[in-house]
Amino acid sequence: MPAEAEPWEGAGQNCSIGGRGGAELRPETRRIGSPRTVRYRIMFLEILLASVLGFLIYRYISWNKEETLALEDGWWGPGAKPTAREDESIRPFKVETSDEEIKDLHQRIDNFRWTAPLEDSRFHYGFNSNYLKKVLSYWRNEFDWRKQVEILNKYPHFKTKIEGLDIHFIHVKPPQLPSGRTPKPLLMVHGWPGSFYEFYKIIPLLTDPKSHGLSDEHIFEVICPSIPGYSFSQASSKKGFNSVATARIFYKLMLRLGFQKFYLQGGDWGSLICTNMAQLVPGHVKGLHLNMALVLRNIHTLTLLLGRRFGGFFGYTERDMELLYPFKEKIFYSLMRESGYLHIQATKPDTVGCALNDSPVGLAAYILEKFSTWTNSEFRNLEDGGLERKFSLDDLLTNVMLYWTTGSIVSSQRYYKENMGQGPMANKHERMKVFVPTGFAAFPSEILHTPEKWVRVKYPSLISYSYMAEGGHFAAFEEPKLLAQDIRKFVTMVEQQ
Repeated sequence: MPAEAEPWEGAGQNCSIGGRGGAELRPETRRIGSPRTVRYRIMFLEILLASVLGFLIYRYISWNKEETLALEDGWWGPGAKPTAREDESIRPFKVETSDEEIKDLHQRIDNFRWTAPLEDSRFHYGFNSNYLKKVLSYWRNEFDWRKQVEILNKYPHFKTKIEGLDIHFIHVKPPQLPSGRTPKPLLMVHGWPGSFYEFYKIIPLLTDPKSHGLSDEHIFEVICPSIPGYSFSQASSKKGFNSVATARIFYKLMLRLGFQKFYLQGGDWGSLICTNMAQLVPGHVKGLHLNMALVLRNIHTLTLLLGRRFGGFFGYTERDMELLYPFKEKIFYSLMRESGYLHIQATKPDTVGCALNDSPVGLAAYILEKFSTWTNSEFRNLEDGGLERKFSLDDLLTNVMLYWTTGSIVSSQRYYKENMGQGPMANKHERMKVFVPTGFAAFPSEILHTPEKWVRVKYPSLISYSYMAEGGHFAAFEEPKLLAQDIRKFVTMVEQQ
């Protein structure tokens, strides 16, 4: 016989769960707690909201705080820093070559082992080896390195020792100045795989504008240094030589030349170095002009996935939309295609560097491929990579020779590891804004378009943003007149402030 069931404590009450067989639970019985409990919960929510709001205000204020990087000091030469004061003399320098250097180059080109490309591969697999044969034939039989050395020497070269390194630079003064006028000092900094030679065609437009059909309202005195570890600037013997150390050295260079205030211009690594100079010594920088910006800490980049539908809401112009979309092709696939070299150089640059430093042919293919697809990504669809559409082989091979003859490809690649090896946002300067007057030239075929809204987050004192008519990554090399005009426009705006 089953045990007698105890009565359910709700028995006899007029209620049910499903609403059948009795009245539903009255609303007044659904209690959320006593008045004291409610007050505690409201108080907790108020404290939570106040804390979140306070944190957001703190982050906004700290992110917009006008702070500077510590100037500090360094020693990058071999061994320990000498106790004696560093020689601060500025010495004339001349580019030279020899029969032995040219003979060795020709022998290495002659011994090149050719690999046939895949059918119809064009530049999709990298530098097309069929077109490479044409480049090598020109390099071996027609390219006149001695003549190019003379062209390199048409501007005055110098060297000076800073922080243990021999720093190379060209210093070009105006050939003539109107009475009572003073030239404006302008430091121009290159990137990878470029060199100071990128600026050879823009220099006369800046130092002697009237002779080239431009107004002489602004006449510049141009200084173009080689980044340490590139061409004729000595490479660091120590680990950790990054863009901030370079910026400090270039600031010391400008002081040594007698310039207390100056303008800056840069693309690629040059844009970061010039940015760091503005963060180190903003009081010495009259204006910062860039044709590339590394804007990693930027909430607006999160809008890319929605920007196609809500571009206007997010502040994108029609031109921005043209340059950013379709997203998969112009950003995702583009970065995937063009960033393989970066991962190698930011992790183990010396390994591939050994091969490139030993083979001029491999070096040329590695460097010139960038002058193809970084000038215009569509050039990868051409058998010749479109190289001679924008540049002459003489100019391209002269840039390659500045890496080959100086044996600087390995040290130039190490610059990626020193700046990126610790991961994104690891360096203080990446988390800092720049408050000097800034101008930006957005060239349409740059690897990644940077809308004005993105640039302004990092550079709140942006006073000039230009959509350039044409051109890509190597702006000064490819479109010197367009870049010169934008620099001049920017300087006019700075001086009108």
